[in-house]
Amino acid sequence: MKGRLEDHRMLTGQGRYVSDWNLPGQAYGHFLRSDRAHAKIASIDASAALAMPGVIAVITGQELVDAGLKPIPAAAPFKWQDGSAQRLAQRPSLACEVVRHVGEPIALIVAESAAQAQDAAEAVTVEYQDLPAVITAAEAMAAGAPQLHPGAPGNLVLDFVGGDEAATNAAFASAAKVVKLTDYHSRVIGNPMEPRTAMGSYDPAKDLYFLHGTTQGTGPMRGQLSAVLGVPPEKVRIVAEEVGGGFGVRFNAYPEYGTLLYAAKKLGRPVKWVGTRSEVFLGDEQARDIHHSGELALDGEGRILGMRFDYLSNMGAYVAFTGAVVNTLGLVNVNCGVYDVQAVHVRGRLVLTNTVPTAAYRGAGRPVASYALERLVDEAARELGLDPAEFRRRNMIPSAKMPYKFAGGFEYDCGDFEAVMNKALEQSDWKNFENRNTDSKRRGKLRGRGMATYIEMTAPGGFAPYDQAHLTWEADGMLTLRTASHNHGQGHETTFAQIVSKVLGIPVDRVRLRTSEPEHNFVSNPTGGSRTLHGLGSAMHWASLEVAKNGMDLAAEHLESAVQDIEFDLGTYRIKGTDRKVRIDELAKKYPGRLDLDFKERPKVPATFPNGCHVAEVEIDPETGECDIVSYVACDDVGNIINHQIVEGQMQGGVTQGAGHIFLEQGIYDSAGQLLTGSFMDYAMPRAGLVGGLIVTDHAVPTATNPLGAKGVGEGGVTGSMPALMNALMDALRSAGVAHFDMPASPRRLWQALQSGRTKGEHSPVGKVGSN
Repeated sequence: MKGRLEDHRMLTGQGRYVSDWNLPGQAYGHFLRSDRAHAKIASIDASAALAMPGVIAVITGQELVDAGLKPIPAAAPFKWQDGSAQRLAQRPSLACEVVRHVGEPIALIVAESAAQAQDAAEAVTVEYQDLPAVITAAEAMAAGAPQLHPGAPGNLVLDFVGGDEAATNAAFASAAKVVKLTDYHSRVIGNPMEPRTAMGSYDPAKDLYFLHGTTQGTGPMRGQLSAVLGVPPEKVRIVAEEVGGGFGVRFNAYPEYGTLLYAAKKLGRPVKWVGTRSEVFLGDEQARDIHHSGELALDGEGRILGMRFDYLSNMGAYVAFTGAVVNTLGLVNVNCGVYDVQAVHVRGRLVLTNTVPTAAYRGAGRPVASYALERLVDEAARELGLDPAEFRRRNMIPSAKMPYKFAGGFEYDCGDFEAVMNKALEQSDWKNFENRNTDSKRRGKLRGRGMATYIEMTAPGGFAPYDQAHLTWEADGMLTLRTASHNHGQGHETTFAQIVSKVLGIPVDRVRLRTSEPEHNFVSNPTGGSRTLHGLGSAMHWASLEVAKNGMDLAAEHLESAVQDIEFDLGTYRIKGTDRKVRIDELAKKYPGRLDLDFKERPKVPATFPNGCHVAEVEIDPETGECDIVSYVACDDVGNIINHQIVEGQMQGGVTQGAGHIFLEQGIYDSAGQLLTGSFMDYAMPRAGLVGGLIVTDHAVPTATNPLGAKGVGEGGVTGSMPALMNALMDALRSAGVAHFDMPASPRRLWQALQSGRTKGEHSPVGKVGSN
């Protein structure tokens, strides 16, 4: 098979994105947004706007409250240390009484055209009473800091712990050496290709709400919007064909969505809103912005006895639906990494500030945990004078111990971490680094190498009880697959077709995938957490087996034979020992509906544990601070691979995204809460050439927890690349006397660090004017 099934549609402009949808009689919306970070809303005067040509309505937060709309729900997977529930920081669809971050929507203007709605927004007069703002988590927790929510005193949403504190304390008490490291994980702004867009409509005859929206899956969004509207989930339909990227920031329901649905019902016509790139920066969920410190307790032989981690997470102005999940479960679920350590303790604090809320972004907490651990492991190797690979090898969980129940309470079912590392070391020519380093010195460059041996849990838990797969044979001979998990670049259309084709023996180009159709209301987990292949892909596999089995009776009837005499192979039913046969697609066409299947209410497959070893080498020009990634090897165990092209693409994209975070990206606010990096003039995004000498390879250890033997792949590139690249940077910087450095490694910041041999107090850059 050449290329992906969806590629021709994408490359020839035939994709139908959310902004391409239009409905009869639709109106257009524009959101008026707060221009300040923290203030009371004294009054909103929309009289001038309502008098302008084409303006239909101006909807405010107070109107939504009066109509009974509820706050957007937020998940709460952990409790406080004393057992009390996560504190409330509820997010309204439109700000009512108080605005808490720049860009928060406070009114929806509806008009006959998008231009009229935008013009009218400028005529709405809002009077504010300014309140002091806090930007960093540390500032928000300080005594006397402004309070953002009455339900979260001290601006603290959650103070949780995980792991075994007593065992960890005992390990540190007996340690021959303790290694410590504190780091900052900078704030990033997810920028999918398609700005966020939505259209709300309402069918009074069926009492159904329809949202055409940028989504990663209908399930959680439908559930969140039903809670906002106060209706059962089956009364909400989410529709999308193409979505230009997700990365986690398209997982949750946003304030605009409930507002548009309310407006559509009130006005009796669809209301369409197409967001701008500026609104992406000011309104879409951001990510990371976490300070973390770690400690390793070591014995006299350089073996890890125990680990401690402390995370301080900036949640922004509200707790988004996945915000607490990312900053709790995402940080602790594989807290010992690939190391044979049972004494691990984690503490995390979730803090509110006057910034855009943070939530899921590619990796959803796992890159942060991997970064904290793998940076600390490299520091331990340095202080012990050991080769970083040797120190890891000394502490790795051996394959003979699999399955391995680790300190987080879960169990690694399989894995061969040392074999994966060995392959990466060989591919990167690790042992001959000094030859390359000598050449770099001759050319006046600083060279460094770094590695990371990561592991992550993919598809932990889940938002739906099962993954529904609907298979329908069409009159034209095509097989249509339907589900609610959305494809927004991952190649689901191709991969599912390959899985089904292998079982049913029909060509992949005779299989098509449909998601988010308005007439269907499926149950399925969304696309997120690297879950789709082994989760929904397994459901597609089992569903195909069930279709093939159901066809045995039909084939026997058609061939006038006993069922026990029928065999099935490569899409054909045959009477054993004869040439009498019939293909499955022929049967389906002759007997419409008899081989259709609604595969639902089957158990989900459990989580998987993909892992890998990434090795990077960088060169820094000390005169300019310019840094090049000169080689990068990613060796990953993602289990059995269905489509190598897609896996390689996922890894290449993930590694590049991680490199962008390390070298380029940082969301910066000034002390008043104004976003200083609100456009691509100020916020740099990674490009394809950022990672030089990239080699993607694999070492598969198939899992037995699902029928495909597959593990997740979508987020491994980010999870492995960030610590590997920073370890390489630090290896180069130490040779010039720089003892500590935090991302992002822009040329200016690298040059400043090299000039002084230290970081000049830039450990906490977010919220400081000019700290980029």
